[in-house]
Amino acid sequence: MARNSIAGRSTVTPTNVRAGVSLFAVASRTLKVREVGIFNTTATACAIAVVRFTAATNVGTGLTEAPWDTEGPAPNGTGFAGHTGDGTVGGVLRQASLAAAIGSGVVFTFGDTGIMLPAGTANGIGITCPTGTGQVFDYYIDWDE
Repeated sequence: MARNSIAGRSTVTPTNVRAGVSLFAVASRTLKVREVGIFNTTATACAIAVVRFTAATNVGTGLTEAPWDTEGPAPNGTGFAGHTGDGTVGGVLRQASLAAAIGSGVVFTFGDTGIMLPAGTANGIGITCPTGTGQVFDYYIDWDE
């Protein structure tokens, strides 16, 4: 299996149904999300969540996916910057509070099987703000395919 990443700074402030960043499977490939890191870029506390999306609606600009092995196959998973509208949230997978300090953060790991995103363009995860006011954040998402 090849490991891949997306990383950057969110371009929008998330809400409970609008992601600051997302990752979706493609029609022909299952993804296994291994790790998600999220870090505050402001001195304002906020809540964040990793959620499952059941439709790739209102996704933002495509991101550049980076393979860990530059001699391996190109990534198939598709990362998107800030969503332009609300998405269809299928459930919260992880939730945490980020402290009111620049650089405070959380790293979620997902065990030996990872979070499965079955083949199909409607299957994804995203980072949202489940309650309160969202903040711009730095992030990374690592996955295998």
